[in-house]
Amino acid sequence: MYIISRTMDPVLGVFTGLLAYRLYETHPRTAPPPGDTLSELIRWRWAKWQAQRENLKDESWDEIKKELEAK
Repeated sequence: MYIISRTMDPVLGVFTGLLAYRLYETHPRTAPPPGDTLSELIRWRWAKWQAQRENLKDESWDEIKKELEAK
């Protein structure tokens, strides 16, 4: 049994969940402190991941250069 239709029920569920989370983050009583919103946490994690990726890329290039120089 479906509420609306087979394809619209999941869409309605995702929309309702996103709307509820948006209201949770913007309501004055339940809003997280500044710096703890989902978008800020995602930006922080993305920047951290990018920095780790750059360090790994730099380290791997250094290892390749050392191997080539040793030969």
